[in-house]
Amino acid sequence: MKQSNCVFMWLVAAGAAVCLTLGAGMGAAASAAEKTFACAPEDKVSKDISAEAQLERLSCFFKKFEGSDVIHFKVAVKNISDKPQRYRVQIFLDNGKAVGGLIPRKTKKGLIQPGQTATFVYPVGGMTDKPATVDLKIATVAH
Repeated sequence: MKQSNCVFMWLVAAGAAVCLTLGAGMGAAASAAEKTFACAPEDKVSKDISAEAQLERLSCFFKKFEGSDVIHFKVAVKNISDKPQRYRVQIFLDNGKAVGGLIPRKTKKGLIQPGQTATFVYPVGGMTDKPATVDLKIATVAH
């Protein structure tokens, strides 16, 4: 019985190593495939950003989501206040679509500390073209 347990544990460890190796390769390929671009012309991006936040990055790329290549918004927000924060990000597009969420998404690991930057990617289902205009809103969330 002990020998079968050792064999089983060895198989689990070998399988985990294979998954980690394949996952690392796929992650590298996925990030190489992310060719980012400006989401819309600078004069067509409206920004309403809280005084406690600083937009570090707003970029877009196309990637598979729910079966088709759709636009993804990558948003990086820096906490420029003197206390930990959580932010609500909202992105409104000219065709009526909107996406958004909270950064950090979950607070189990804590909030964004002063001076720290957090990033999140928002896919827009069914949006296979670049938007003409973007309205970005970043607000603090009371915690």
